[in-house]
Amino acid sequence: MSGLLALFDDVAVIAKVAATSVDDVAAAASKAGTKVAGIVIDDAAVTPKYVHGFEPARELPIIYRIAKGSMFNKLVVLLPIALLLANFAPWMITPLLMLGGCYLCFEGAEKIFHVLFPHADKHVAADMSVKDPGHLEEEKVRGAIKTDFILSAEIMTISLAAIPESTVWMEAATLAVVGAGITVIVYGSVALIVKMDDVGLYMAQNGRTEAGQRFGRGLVKAMPVVMKVLSTVGTAAMLWVGGSILVHGLEAFHIQEPGHTIYALAESAAYAVESAAGFVKWLVTAGLYGVFGLVAGLLLIPVVTRVVGPAIAALTGGKKAH
Repeated sequence: MSGLLALFDDVAVIAKVAATSVDDVAAAASKAGTKVAGIVIDDAAVTPKYVHGFEPARELPIIYRIAKGSMFNKLVVLLPIALLLANFAPWMITPLLMLGGCYLCFEGAEKIFHVLFPHADKHVAADMSVKDPGHLEEEKVRGAIKTDFILSAEIMTISLAAIPESTVWMEAATLAVVGAGITVIVYGSVALIVKMDDVGLYMAQNGRTEAGQRFGRGLVKAMPVVMKVLSTVGTAAMLWVGGSILVHGLEAFHIQEPGHTIYALAESAAYAVESAAGFVKWLVTAGLYGVFGLVAGLLLIPVVTRVVGPAIAALTGGKKAH
């Protein structure tokens, strides 16, 4: 997590070049960027699955197409909408945040539910039956951009809520810096992750030294483990962020529980371990947010799969929403 937060300092550097109010935009972008760390981790964990099964030569072009779609989502579609909400309907920001928090909790809980109770995915089976690789690639890219739109909407909304009250131009510059910076970080990281096994294979086959060849073989063997760890961290981050959004949203509507209980338990744990009180308080708070997010997500699974999904399918005439 500390490494990811350090990456957001680079977003502040970008802001110094991109904005007129250099210091203010940099500070606001850094603050807003750290608020969406959990979603960024999950975004980076989810995206590699969209290039799974394709020829290595198509992996980077697919990631590039998804990254372009993500940048369009954030800067062309969502940024103006966020500014309009902030200046003309600020009362909608908290409900939208909570709606996004529900989505994060649902996605995180569904991943855990799928691990505990494996079940066939009809959409995956349908994808595998497609014979035309070009058609399959188009389907994957469109699906990735749609998923990115939801995550990007949450990123932009959380970032907007984290920006101190300021002018519309300051808000626009900060959101643009955060949106562009996060897109570069996420999809640049994804590109590196996806190609690491190819790098390892090349080193294993063409390394000039035995040590280099061993390192290459180790890299190839390590990447599946890295992907599993990244996926696990992403799921935990989704539940943590989603749960915290819901708790804070309830407080904004003057519902003090479960926030009061979470804070009380975190304070008690910190008091019991005075030598690491700050870390323990953060850890307990984040863990309880995650538990709350998991419970909320599990409750949402039947609602989404049996009510919301079929309703969307009936309205759009398409596949049931996942």
